[in-house]
Amino acid sequence: MRRRRSEKRKTAADPIYDSALVQKMINMITWDGKKFASEKIIYGAFEIIKKKLNKNTNQDVLEVVKKAVENVKPKVEVRPRRVGGATFQVPVEVPQNRALSLAMRWIRESVRSKKGKSMEDKLAQELMDAYRGEGAAAKKREDTHKMAEANRAFAHYRW
Repeated sequence: MRRRRSEKRKTAADPIYDSALVQKMINMITWDGKKFASEKIIYGAFEIIKKKLNKNTNQDVLEVVKKAVENVKPKVEVRPRRVGGATFQVPVEVPQNRALSLAMRWIRESVRSKKGKSMEDKLAQELMDAYRGEGAAAKKREDTHKMAEANRAFAHYRW
C-alpha cells in the first residue's frame, strides 16, 4: 500500500555565493562523493567566467549562471503513453523542479562529453554558451521542444 509522498527537502545555500542554485550545481557535479573536488570545479569555472566578463562587461557571475540555466530549462517534453497497443509520444509541460534538474543534467552531460580541457574550463565555456543560448545543452533543449512540437497531434492523450 502506498503512503504519502515524500516531502521535498530544501537545498541549503552554498557558503560563497549564498545561492541554493550553486549548491545544487555542486551536488549535481559531485562524483563518487568527492564534494570538495566538485566545489573546486564550480568555483574555478566561476572565476574563469568572471575573468571573461571583465573583458566585456561587469555583470555578476551568479546572474550569468542563472540566465544560463534558464536558457537551458525545457518548457515541454514528450512522455510515452500506451493507447491500445500503440505507444505515442505525448507532449506534456515540465514541472519547475524537473525543468531545473533536466537543465543542470544536460549542462553536466555536455561538459563531461567534451574532450581536451580541464573540467573547469569546459564548464565555464558551456555556461557561457548556455548564457548566449548556444552550446550542446541549449541544443538539447531545442531538440526536446522540436520533438514536442512534432508530436503535438497526440496532445489529447495527455492524462
